[in-house]
Amino acid sequence: MSMTFRILGAAGRDNALLVQIDSGQAFERLLFDCGEGCLSELPFRDIQAIDHLFFSHLHMDHVAGFDTFFRCTFNRNMRPNRVWGPPETARILQHRFQGFLWNLHEDMSATWLVHDIHPQLIHTTRMELSDAFAVAHEEGTELHEGTILKGAGFAVDAFTMDHRTPTLAYVVREKTRWNIDTFRLASLGLQPGPWLKQLKESTSSPDDVVIDGIRHSLTELRKEVIVETAGKSIAYLTDFLLDEQATERLCDALRGCGTMICEAQYRHRDLDLARRHFHMTTVLSATLAARAQAGELILFHLSNRYDRSEWLEMLQEARQVFPRTQYPPHWGLDPGAGADTLPARMQQAAPPESPPDR
Repeated sequence: MSMTFRILGAAGRDNALLVQIDSGQAFERLLFDCGEGCLSELPFRDIQAIDHLFFSHLHMDHVAGFDTFFRCTFNRNMRPNRVWGPPETARILQHRFQGFLWNLHEDMSATWLVHDIHPQLIHTTRMELSDAFAVAHEEGTELHEGTILKGAGFAVDAFTMDHRTPTLAYVVREKTRWNIDTFRLASLGLQPGPWLKQLKESTSSPDDVVIDGIRHSLTELRKEVIVETAGKSIAYLTDFLLDEQATERLCDALRGCGTMICEAQYRHRDLDLARRHFHMTTVLSATLAARAQAGELILFHLSNRYDRSEWLEMLQEARQVFPRTQYPPHWGLDPGAGADTLPARMQQAAPPESPPDR
């Protein structure tokens, strides 16, 4: 199992996040936000292969590139078309769908499911290409307690934040992995076989297994040879007020997150301006990463009110609070970074950070 990610868009421009998850059973692609020009970095086939599009909110700088996505996928029927976002996402996207002339669609079929995420429920709307997206079909609601999507080997959590409008913070987590300690297996004189699958996956079968004619307790074998490894995790955090109350709430949700991808709209000297516009500063983002014991912090969504030299200063002020802070490496904004600055580079999500010694 592996999880990689790529931040799309340039410094001071619109940004988005592409996450790719290979569970060994399926390969799934998740896109977070869809700013102007972000998808121009991707080949057509990669855009068509995106399984889920998640909006933090529907402000222009997060949705301006949706037409590019829609042009590649409007008639896609080989895989589901699923979009997630805060309340009003379905209403707004239906206007986007109907912003084109549809007169050649009668023989086309594609279903779009748009999920409006409220703090405790998900409201789903279905729209059909065959009727030119003219009808918003109600598909009902379901309750959630944070987790909005479970895929093959991963789950996505969403938390409603305040940007003078509901905006969503997302966390993608790989499922816990259960691996066999082969050295311990050998030391017990046990040979690998079909029984290992039962050992890893079965919890409801009788608590024993016969190996080479000898009966063993599955419970005891699990204690002896199973190694539990926490999956990787990525948080996508942008455009919301990060006051003490929000920080406390997110710390619980993000505890031990491997990679936090967080906005850097303002430097900390402009804290009053950040609060006025319900944004964060570099120091606030770094403080959240430190308190949540994150593995690494990647700053993005930089304001173009600052120039390159100020962006470098903003990175340094964040590192004073949380040393494992960087910009996307391919932006070339870290003088101490290596030569690997190719835009196509996919980064591995960081493993969870171990709690510090006390």
